[in-house]
Amino acid sequence: MKIGIVGGTGDIGEGMALRLSTTFEVIIGSREVDKAISSTKCCQDILQKRGLPCCCSGVSNQEAVDYADVVILAIPFKHVVPTLATLHGFEGKTVISPVNPMEKRDYFTFVPPQEGSAALMIQRLLPTDTKVCTAFNTIAANRWKALDEELELSVPVCGDDDGAKRDVMAIVNQISKLQAFNAGPLAVSSMVESLTPLVLNIARYNKMKDVGIQFH
Repeated sequence: MKIGIVGGTGDIGEGMALRLSTTFEVIIGSREVDKAISSTKCCQDILQKRGLPCCCSGVSNQEAVDYADVVILAIPFKHVVPTLATLHGFEGKTVISPVNPMEKRDYFTFVPPQEGSAALMIQRLLPTDTKVCTAFNTIAANRWKALDEELELSVPVCGDDDGAKRDVMAIVNQISKLQAFNAGPLAVSSMVESLTPLVLNIARYNKMKDVGIQFH
């Protein structure tokens, strides 16, 4: 399976590439191809030094969409609309949104778009046959990159296409010790996205670092 990461040179995108490229063919996308190539080399060097396989390549965001079976939108909420406006070719593809619409005020707060969630907004912006799922929303960038640590975290997955959701959950379950949970249709995404400002507030007010979630 080929997984394209739009925004793959950001902190979360690079961390995802490190974890995913040991199992999947990862295509790191960026607005600047040179950055994508540099991130690819860095990923390869880090994993090879650990004796781990690495299958990744660096391309433009558009090529990451073109070549991938599954596309991850590893971009901040404020960049979603302008980024998607420059891209095409999502027809029939599975798109994973780890995007969280939130703001840092005196505390972190959930600030959804008029659709109710980032995932529903993304669904509206993409072709009708695109299969949008939410996943990975509550995993901090630092946790992705901390390769010495297992990711013993739960990952709620939302989506309206049962097949796409099963595929996304299968991807989740092949990363470290992540455990995917079916959280329901895409309409539930607002609940998942609002968990991120919650865990950030918990981390802040309890002097914790990189808080995650687990379901038992």
